[in-house]
Amino acid sequence: MSAVSVEQILVVPTQLFHQLGHFQGFSAEIDRYFGPLFDRGNTSYRPRPQMEEDPGFKQLIPYVIFRHTSDDGQIQLFEYTRGKGQGEKRLHSKRSIGIGGHICADDAVEQNPYWEGMRRELSEEVVIDSPYRDTCCGLINDDLTEVGRVHLGVVHIFDVERPDVRPRESDILNSGFRPLPDLMADLDGFETWSRICLEALFARP
Repeated sequence: MSAVSVEQILVVPTQLFHQLGHFQGFSAEIDRYFGPLFDRGNTSYRPRPQMEEDPGFKQLIPYVIFRHTSDDGQIQLFEYTRGKGQGEKRLHSKRSIGIGGHICADDAVEQNPYWEGMRRELSEEVVIDSPYRDTCCGLINDDLTEVGRVHLGVVHIFDVERPDVRPRESDILNSGFRPLPDLMADLDGFETWSRICLEALFARP
């Protein structure tokens, strides 16, 4: 028997997500989904290697976007390129505006595993040297890609007072705050979840 422990991650049955209301792309209906998805009676912790290949479950992933709005109303978002050391190999070399990761069994010792897991992931990946306001604004589902079929993203926008966020991990490459128009002009360079968020939350009517 291997002495290497296998990471146990938080999942919900995909069937539950379909019962609540399947969607492709972005949904802002937080109240419709959040309670049932994180009800302890519906969640479980299962081996990550198996869950990465099993579309019968959705891995619940916090996906945090850092936004800074200048005094004159100009919006910048924190963006970066995923290096090869980042956990999900299918996203390597993709540009992203989201920071986050899996909720694991170690987070379950806290009263609220989801919020503890999000805090842990952020502290592992970035340094936030600015006050901020957190808004949970929607969910992402993408059944059109191999990665998306087994994940469900919970989108948070952190509005930072200063554009002072920097990587803690060496595999968060070419990072920094970029003007929103520059990001919108190159949507094809981003991972699917980032592209979904950019189009749903930041595209001008």
